[in-house]
Amino acid sequence: MQMISKSIETQMKRSSWIRKMFEKGAELKQQFGAENVFDFSLGNPDIPPPANTRDILIELADQLTKPLGMGYCPNAGLPPFREALAEMLTEEQQVDVKAENIVVTCGAAGAITSFFRAVLEQGDEVICPAPYFVEYGSYCGHFGGVLKPVPSIAPEFSLDLEAIKAALTENTRVVLINSPNNPTGCVYTQQELSQLGDWINAVNENRERPVYLVSDEPYRFLTYDGVEVPPVLPLSPFALVLGSFSKKLSIPGERIGYLVANPQMPYVQLLINAVTLTNRTLGFVNAPVIGQHMALKMLDAGVDMDVYLSRRDTMAMVLKDAGIKFSMPKGAFYFFPEAPGGEDLKFVAALLEKNILAVPGTGFGYPGYFRLAFSIDEDVIRRSASAFKDAVSALKERI
Repeated sequence: MQMISKSIETQMKRSSWIRKMFEKGAELKQQFGAENVFDFSLGNPDIPPPANTRDILIELADQLTKPLGMGYCPNAGLPPFREALAEMLTEEQQVDVKAENIVVTCGAAGAITSFFRAVLEQGDEVICPAPYFVEYGSYCGHFGGVLKPVPSIAPEFSLDLEAIKAALTENTRVVLINSPNNPTGCVYTQQELSQLGDWINAVNENRERPVYLVSDEPYRFLTYDGVEVPPVLPLSPFALVLGSFSKKLSIPGERIGYLVANPQMPYVQLLINAVTLTNRTLGFVNAPVIGQHMALKMLDAGVDMDVYLSRRDTMAMVLKDAGIKFSMPKGAFYFFPEAPGGEDLKFVAALLEKNILAVPGTGFGYPGYFRLAFSIDEDVIRRSASAFKDAVSALKERI
């Protein structure tokens, strides 16, 4: 009996490794006690929101008791919030962004799915550097799109521009990048992004259906060692940026994100209107009103990034002591080390035997590596040191 669609059945079989490990972690914590399990599986920010969040919520409680205070808002977002975002993005992206160039969405995920629904036809291809965020394939696949991963160049995971160019076909519709990157923590340089933008512009000179350059940037705020994330909108008239306040304000449950299109894009308002429509008809309707009000009042705020910096350095020390090779992440809160022995599934299984939860690189389209999310208490990272060493030793004994 065919109860569900074949495509969703396939997706369920390939269900996210992140969620699988997260669920396994819940079992282990119940069995051995939470203090004896080292869960690096899920990038769920645990740092409290900015200190004034409570006061803002109390203030909003009074405002939202007015008529329609909790009612529907315009599908593209609250007008004052879009205006404030336009000012922020004008400075960040170094182009003159207007409120009408922005759609407020249910997180960056809502932005990307609404965009894909607006532009993809059956069989259109989305080129994406690998490793990549595990849900990208589903996001475009829901609307007939096909994710076309292109391996990045290890150990720094820089863009393989020649391979990206070689992946271009008549069906290419989007080049999707993610910087700072999940799972590697790499930040693409101005030089490689400029080269990518120049190539896309050259491609679009002869295309009736343009190739869009889309940058997914929920971790833009979180970089280390003075690294800066170059603006993407100036690279091409057909560039878009997706953002989120989930990690910056540590409010992922509020689902506040946005899509902004280059104002110089031909027919830009047509695209924005289309995304506004799909944002509604996909069932999002509008991003949560309380979250929009919160983000509006905290645009210049953020969590304590020194906490993540300290965790990163501690995680690096733990990995180094265990003899695990890695590249130091320049942003986000992930490590993507090499799997000892070269087989990520076997090493993740060895880690699991020591109550360490990690995600195999296979789940991100890049076998031979594994991901660790250091969005957990630094004491947990420290206490995991002996377990990492034991896992490496146990694997060596089997080889």
